[in-house]
Amino acid sequence: MAINLQKGQKIDIGLTKMTIGLGWDPNEGTGHDFDLDASAIMIDSNRKLVGEDYFVFYNNLSSPDGALTHTGDDPTGGNSDGDDDEAIVIDLDKVDSRVEEILFVVTIEDFERRKQNFGQVRNSYIRVVDNSNNEEIAKYELDEDFSIETGVEFGRLYKRNGAWKFEASGIGYKADLGFFLEKYYNGSIIK
Repeated sequence: MAINLQKGQKIDIGLTKMTIGLGWDPNEGTGHDFDLDASAIMIDSNRKLVGEDYFVFYNNLSSPDGALTHTGDDPTGGNSDGDDDEAIVIDLDKVDSRVEEILFVVTIEDFERRKQNFGQVRNSYIRVVDNSNNEEIAKYELDEDFSIETGVEFGRLYKRNGAWKFEASGIGYKADLGFFLEKYYNGSIIK
């Protein structure tokens, strides 16, 4: 039986091979497709990106350690039919030893021109699926009204005392993908 998580709730994962599924339904009638993008940010004990290739998103579908694989971009939000819009397949046994935390964020592409925000998105969730049997073990449904936010940290995997745990974050930002890169990357960013 899957656990329905509340914002800020933490659970022990207890498995190494999983899929993080992210889903959403854009409201109709906004005049534009919604291009929401799921990303995973692999950070170290200093809360910085281990390396630029450890930022897994639609233009970098896998981490160099082979631990994370993004299943690909859904540029319109119309592919899900109630299932995950985008997903990241994870093998925690392969995670680089420097990685202490993996953040899962969703941002809205081109939100300024399209005048879009998460207040126009419903049924948003993040879930953890056990890859050995395809069973959902935990799900967090965002229930906040993010009326100005354009980027949301849905959840995170983090290491404590050698064991991986999952936290339902639900933290909204008025930001794009570049914001998260700047926040966690030590190198220079070319815009």
